[in-house]
Amino acid sequence: MTEVRPRRYAVLTLFPSVIDAYAGVGVIGRAVRDGLASIRAQDIRQFADGPYRAVDDVPFGGGAGMVLQPEPIARAIEAVGPVQRRVLLAAGGRPFRQADAEAWARLDSMLFLCGRYEGVDARIEATYMDDVVSIGDYVLSGGELPALVVIDAIMRLLPGVLGNEESAVEESYHGGLLEFPHYTRPAEWRGRAVPPVLLSGHHGRVAAWRRQRAIARTFALRPDLLASAELTVAEREFLLALKTGRSTEKSEESEP
Repeated sequence: MTEVRPRRYAVLTLFPSVIDAYAGVGVIGRAVRDGLASIRAQDIRQFADGPYRAVDDVPFGGGAGMVLQPEPIARAIEAVGPVQRRVLLAAGGRPFRQADAEAWARLDSMLFLCGRYEGVDARIEATYMDDVVSIGDYVLSGGELPALVVIDAIMRLLPGVLGNEESAVEESYHGGLLEFPHYTRPAEWRGRAVPPVLLSGHHGRVAAWRRQRAIARTFALRPDLLASAELTVAEREFLLALKTGRSTEKSEESEP
C-alpha cells in the first residue's frame, strides 16, 4: 500500500483566528488531528514594520479604499518557504472548479493568500502567485472564507479524510453532474414516501434511477454542466426528452 504524505497548507491572512477555528472542527478538523494534513494560518501583520504594523496604504492614482502593501506579504510568503502552488483568493480571479480541487489534492503543499480591502498590490501576484481564483460572482470582505472553501474541497478528496472513499467519488460535480437526491428513514414522512426503487434492493435499478435523477437535477439547476458531462446514448435520449418536455421525465418519487 502506497504511503500518503501529509498535506501542508499555509494561509496568509489578517485574521488567522478565522482559519484556525474552521481547521479545528468537522471532517477537516479530524483530518488535521489524524495527521493527514496541516493548516497553518500566518498573520501578515507579524511581518509588517512600525509600532502599528500597518499592512495597507492608499492606491496610487487615487480611488476609494486601501490596498495591501507588497513587503509584509512578500516576507510572509518567503517565511513559509517552498510550496508546490501559491494561490491568491480574489473576487477578480477565475472561477474555482471541482477539477481544480482534484488536481490540487495531488499536491503535497500549497499556499493561499487571502485578499482584503481593495485588493493586493499587483506586484505580489506577478512575483509570487501561480493562480488567482474566485468562488463566485460576488464580492466578500476578504479571502478567508474562499480559502476555507477551497481547502475543504481539496481535503475531502484526500485518502482517508472521508472514511468512505465512495463518498468523494459520488458527490456533486463528479462526472460533470450534480448529485442525485438522498433519502433516509422513515420511509414515509408527512405523507411523502421514499421512491420505491430505493427500497427494492435491486442495485442495478437503484443506480439507473440515481443516474437519471442526477441528469434531471443538473438540467434543472446547472444546465451549463451538461456540455462536458459524459453520457451514454440512452442518457442522451433521456436528456433530449427533458429538453423537449416529453413525458419520459418522471418525478423524484417515480421509478426509472
